[in-house]
Amino acid sequence: MTELAAGDHLVSSRGYFSHHGLYIGDEQVIHYAGFSNGWKHGKVEQIGLSAFQAGKGSTVCKYERRTFTREQSVARARGRIGEDYYCLMANNCEHFVRWCITGEHNSPQAARGAHAANAVVAGIGGMGAIVGVAEVGAVAGLSSSGIMSGLATIGGVVGGGAVAGLGIMSALPGAASVLVLNKTLLKDNPGLDGDERSARGVGRIATGIGAAGGTAGGLAAISTMGTVAGFSGAGIASGLAAVGSATGAGAALAAVGVGGGMMIGGVAVIVAAPAFLAATIGYGAYRGVRWLRTSGRLRSSVVRSKELPLPGSATPIMMCSTRATFLLPSPQGDRYTS
Repeated sequence: MTELAAGDHLVSSRGYFSHHGLYIGDEQVIHYAGFSNGWKHGKVEQIGLSAFQAGKGSTVCKYERRTFTREQSVARARGRIGEDYYCLMANNCEHFVRWCITGEHNSPQAARGAHAANAVVAGIGGMGAIVGVAEVGAVAGLSSSGIMSGLATIGGVVGGGAVAGLGIMSALPGAASVLVLNKTLLKDNPGLDGDERSARGVGRIATGIGAAGGTAGGLAAISTMGTVAGFSGAGIASGLAAVGSATGAGAALAAVGVGGGMMIGGVAVIVAAPAFLAATIGYGAYRGVRWLRTSGRLRSSVVRSKELPLPGSATPIMMCSTRATFLLPSPQGDRYTS
């Protein structure tokens, strides 16, 4: 391994994942222990380089741009020693090191995992819808009448018809996607700074909006895209076929041997769309707010507490948000005013 410099981002392979730490010099590393040594939960701590590598070695992650100098990065890492808010998907070792260097709570490996989980949710929702409509209706199979019968049977659970059936089936993957994202990438964590927590809060709200919008938008597409407008039986059938044709889902399913034509492709798209929109809009809103914060275009109302240097004999206490409190010695020497 090349010679290390204080402030280097170290990456050590652990097989299925990578462990990250910040090198601070003198063969020492600060890292979020997390699950680096099995399932035992760990805090932010300083350890020796060999202990960090655990016999696996390490490489240096290069940065084209560093928001903070190497000295500042080391100071930021030291300031979080003892923190115990580890979260595998929302505040892990990679989040920690990147925050020390760039100020961003980013973890590409966590993001990949969360997006993959969301894709699985959407895929299961779409395939589950195909199986559901084929099996539960009075007319079995994926013929036009079979699909409509299956949708009507599912909608009948809540006292509705085929439209209600589509709404139910699309709402479930959407809700699952919201749960996945809000418990992973967008999960709140008291160990994060105010800007990050605020951005994640916006993202959590946006996932719900995306899921709801996906369900409503899918039903609107069915009503307007078909050769017969509205939610009559003919309108739903023609709308589903139009969606399946426009998106290519019907042809893709036919290519892998799934019958049902364009209609079943439309069902799969309508059911999977809320999950994808929840991820796209939720994560997009989070990243947008983060960009606005870091670019100075949007001010945060919550900031980390910090000392304020004061002239003379005033003793700095802390600043939080927009208010500051100072203890000033009175002439009597035993009382204080603020």
